[in-house]
Amino acid sequence: MKVLLVNGSPRQHGCTYTALSEAAKAFNQKGIETEIVWVGAQPVAGCTACGSCKKTGKCVFDDLVNRIVENIDSYDGFIFGTPVYYGGPSGQILALMNRLFYTAAPKMAGKPVASVVSCRRGGSSATFQQMNMAYMITNMIVVTSQYWNQVHGNTPKEVMQDAEGLQTMRTLAENMTYIMNCIEAGKAAGVPAPAYEPRERTNFIR
Repeated sequence: MKVLLVNGSPRQHGCTYTALSEAAKAFNQKGIETEIVWVGAQPVAGCTACGSCKKTGKCVFDDLVNRIVENIDSYDGFIFGTPVYYGGPSGQILALMNRLFYTAAPKMAGKPVASVVSCRRGGSSATFQQMNMAYMITNMIVVTSQYWNQVHGNTPKEVMQDAEGLQTMRTLAENMTYIMNCIEAGKAAGVPAPAYEPRERTNFIR
């Protein structure tokens, strides 16, 4: 099994990466393969609602979103990480997630997912809530931990001193591993995946 961890910070090896790496180490100790990808330090295009992805299966902007989509079936779980900027996620991770979920939501349904938030001091709860909104309309399984998935620190060295935050990352990996194993056991036992009704879309202005 394999988990994709997305580093949504413009700093490749900063605090967000440190938190994701702690979770990755815990996954690896359980025999789970991990891949950490970085959104980069350059601007990430936002969704333009062009609808091209519904016809081609990929985004019109050919960047990390399409690389994830190409390998989406190989991932059994997902973790999206972000720093806190003005009480919210980074612009890069929001742009990437908007386009990724719009393009590949059906292929992500039923898979475990979680958010990880890194902040110096405040804004983590609001950021965490905003990140989770994408999963809860995509039929994904949101994985929890012993505390909200956050670390505190202004540098990676300081994050490594956040014993509770690092433990939260390890517990998150433990819980996601358990859920992925349960899903695999269910498949082996012949438990069918959920059968969804055709999607209803109701507008409130007639």
